[in-house]
Amino acid sequence: MSDLYTEKEQERICFVATLLQKANKQIRILKTISWNPEVKEDFFTNQAQKLPEVDYIPFNPDPVIDIIREARKNIFPQSSKVDFWLECQADAIEKAARMLANVGKSTFFSFSRLAYGEPTAPLRYDDKTPLQLAQSIKDNVERLNELQFVINSPTIYSAEEIAQKIDYVIKPHFGEDAPEVVILDQLSANALATSKQIRLRRDAKFTDRDCIQLINHEGFIHVLTSINGKKQDKLPILSEGHIGTTRTQEGLAVFAEVISGSMELNRFQRLADRVFAIQMAIDGADFIEVYQYFLERTGGKEDQSFESARRVFRGGVITGGAPFTKDVVYLLGLLTVSSAINAMFSAGRADCLRLLFCGKLDIMDLPALAELTELGLCKLPQYLPPWIIDPRSLLALLTYSTFMSKIDLDTATQVANRLLQDTPIINCSLNLATPH
Repeated sequence: MSDLYTEKEQERICFVATLLQKANKQIRILKTISWNPEVKEDFFTNQAQKLPEVDYIPFNPDPVIDIIREARKNIFPQSSKVDFWLECQADAIEKAARMLANVGKSTFFSFSRLAYGEPTAPLRYDDKTPLQLAQSIKDNVERLNELQFVINSPTIYSAEEIAQKIDYVIKPHFGEDAPEVVILDQLSANALATSKQIRLRRDAKFTDRDCIQLINHEGFIHVLTSINGKKQDKLPILSEGHIGTTRTQEGLAVFAEVISGSMELNRFQRLADRVFAIQMAIDGADFIEVYQYFLERTGGKEDQSFESARRVFRGGVITGGAPFTKDVVYLLGLLTVSSAINAMFSAGRADCLRLLFCGKLDIMDLPALAELTELGLCKLPQYLPPWIIDPRSLLALLTYSTFMSKIDLDTATQVANRLLQDTPIINCSLNLATPH
């Protein structure tokens, strides 16, 4: 490898990585497609009967394209894994710039589907689609709901109380690099995170499970990979999340919810509902129709339904046909990350697990990043999630899932149906939340 990557070659790689970071810094997707708070106020003032009117600040992609063009003069994608990785970064950043140049237009969807996928597009190595995954989740949730488990209503906490709980866990983990936990009056979601802050909306309400979810999803994935990425002084592009890294980053974050025990059925259902809503919009449903869909799914929660519909239409066309498809990546990402971690475990390559957290990356970047780590250009992550530091729970889950993957579930279900076909149905008002 030393013959392939001479000192001059290593300098070239670092130069390109710096150019790519410079280009990506000019792209802030969620900020560019955000809605003014007055949009929601007007929508409810009009009794949710008038389509929102949204204006976006025009985005000029030319400065980004110029930097990408300069970077590509120094990229030779057919020559090595590292150059192929650099070309993938350049391609993703260019797609994002062109997508933002089309906000509010039908062409926005053309770039969004290239960037994130769409509900009916098959997975890379499988013929399953996000829509099929969402339907599978919906079917399973409905079957489980028939069991009529009685779960005690959780304690509700304010943003101030949750901020203290998050801070208590996050500060010892990150030390001097710990992000500040702040509470804001205006925020597009209940919580958002950057490398320096975890932001909570002041009027949001949380459960104890929400708290664990935020710590693991936002803190131990999004914040953690941002901090590790900012320490990559020779490969600064690793500090920058972009459309090419979104699937893996969100997949890791949802996987962290699963491994930490904070994932719940209604969370899975919300992820599935987002996929259904995106497909509705693709098929021509307008904002009000999608809002009504979420209103039904949430049992009449107007604010939550508006925000869910907004996620689908931000940047796209309010009258339907051209949505923002980012929300398909949560289920896709979970499947991709889970499969990859299982595959690494089965192949005896657990060494690659640490690399997943060295910055903002895609699963497919690992071969190049392994070479860059051997060269000393990519630093191993300083911070890791607790379930990687102490992998006993992860190893148990992987062992169990590997075993279960060999079970023919259809056959087992047929056996269970034959066994119980003459068995009376019991009133399963089981309260599992209160031990006896």
